[in-house]
Amino acid sequence: MVASPLRAGPGGPARIECLCYSLPSRPGPAILGGIPPMLPYPQIDPVAISLGPLKIHWYGLMYVVGIGTVWYLCKRRTQQPGFPWTAPQVEDLIFYAALGLVIGGRLGYILFYNFPAFLADPAMLFRVWEGGMAFHGGLLGAFAGMFLFARRNGAGFFQVTDFIGPYVPIGLFAGRIGNFINGELWGAPTGLPWGMVFPGAGPEPRHPSQLYEAGLEGVALFLALRWFGRKSPPTPAMSGMFLLLYGLFRFAVEFVRMPDAQLGYLAFGWLTMGQILSTPMIVLGIALLAWAYRKPAREGATA
Repeated sequence: MVASPLRAGPGGPARIECLCYSLPSRPGPAILGGIPPMLPYPQIDPVAISLGPLKIHWYGLMYVVGIGTVWYLCKRRTQQPGFPWTAPQVEDLIFYAALGLVIGGRLGYILFYNFPAFLADPAMLFRVWEGGMAFHGGLLGAFAGMFLFARRNGAGFFQVTDFIGPYVPIGLFAGRIGNFINGELWGAPTGLPWGMVFPGAGPEPRHPSQLYEAGLEGVALFLALRWFGRKSPPTPAMSGMFLLLYGLFRFAVEFVRMPDAQLGYLAFGWLTMGQILSTPMIVLGIALLAWAYRKPAREGATA
């Protein structure tokens, strides 16, 4: 029996309800009874700044930090000789992508994770303060924003995605740290020495799956794409590599991350919605890489 976390919304932390649900157990290490975890969970107030009635939550602040850092680094690229876009154009690109990210993240959560509840209460779509964002929906929304930018500026869609792709892990890292501060999206029980007891998740030490994702989807993915970019990959190899590696990292972490309470495991006692949604990313990533390196003529390296 575990407590159910709601996913975090863009404006603040997800609420952690004391609703319990049962899930089929996965094989795993035995919990060390009576032995506290070696890494205590840091009790951080989810409200970062409070100014009277105005409260700025860490999760929302992480969105701002992530998007702001990507905006700054992308604008710096415009100073390079021969860069195809101006600084104002890059600002437009980040705006379109960020707007698509937020809208798509909310719609994705509703469609992929909580559609029955939406049918019963359509107004929940607009109650973003209750939490509910999904990365895969946010990615689709960001793609829509980048497609709009490409159409308006006469750029190739994959030229745009290849440019943005190496910076996305920065935002992913910030978002997962926000999840960790909120004490949500924690992992399955574990007896490993770095297990943590999360508030509202029962007495068992659990995998800090948010930190696993921050390390893989954030740090490891960023370094891998930086290394790959130095090889001047053809279009759209960078986009393909991003999709492939993110999909693999997310699929792997889902094995130790608790699924959403309203869904549970969808098949085989271990398959989660996150793994289902990551599978097309892996397939598409492989397809884009194969296409990029089998084209008879290179369309030019990543911007």
